[in-house]
Amino acid sequence: MTTPSHTMDADTIIELLNLEQHPEGGYFRETYRSPHRFASSTTDAGFPAGRSYSTAIYFLLKGDQHSAFHRIRSDEIWHYHLGSAATIHIIHPDSLYEALYLGSDLENGQQLQHVVPAGSWFGVTVNHPESFSLSSCTVSPGFHFNDFEMADPYRLKNAFPEHKEIIEKLS
Repeated sequence: MTTPSHTMDADTIIELLNLEQHPEGGYFRETYRSPHRFASSTTDAGFPAGRSYSTAIYFLLKGDQHSAFHRIRSDEIWHYHLGSAATIHIIHPDSLYEALYLGSDLENGQQLQHVVPAGSWFGVTVNHPESFSLSSCTVSPGFHFNDFEMADPYRLKNAFPEHKEIIEKLS
C-alpha cells in the first residue's frame, strides 16, 4: 500500500530520495547534470570552459532548520514540491532585501517557483516549524562548489547593517 505524499514525514522523504546533509543546512541530492558543456570560457561571468549548461537538485529543510546565507555565481530557480511553504530571504548586491514566498497558496502570494539572481546572498526558512519544505533547485550555468560561498556573518552585517536581524537569524 502506498502512503500519500502529504502524509510522509521529512525523515521518510530523506530516505526515499537518498538525500544527504548540505553544508548550508538541510538535505539534498543532485538529480541532473547536463552532459552538454560550454566549449569555451564564458568570460562575462568568469565560468570556466567545460561547465555544464545546467544542474538540478532536490532540497529539503525540516521545520526547525534553515538554509544559511550563501551565494552562488549562477541564477538559481527554486521549485516548490511538498510540505510547508518556505521563505527565500535575499539580500541583493545593491542591499535591497526581498522575501520570496515559495509554496502552493497562490491566492495568498506564494509562487510555485522563484529565481534567486546570481551573486545575491540568500537563505531559506520553513514557514511552519512543525513541517518541512521539499523543493528543487535548478542552476544555470551548472552548479559547482567552487562557485558556492557561505556568508561570514560579521562581514555580511558590516556590508548590510540594515539587515542585521535576518543575517543573525540565518547565520
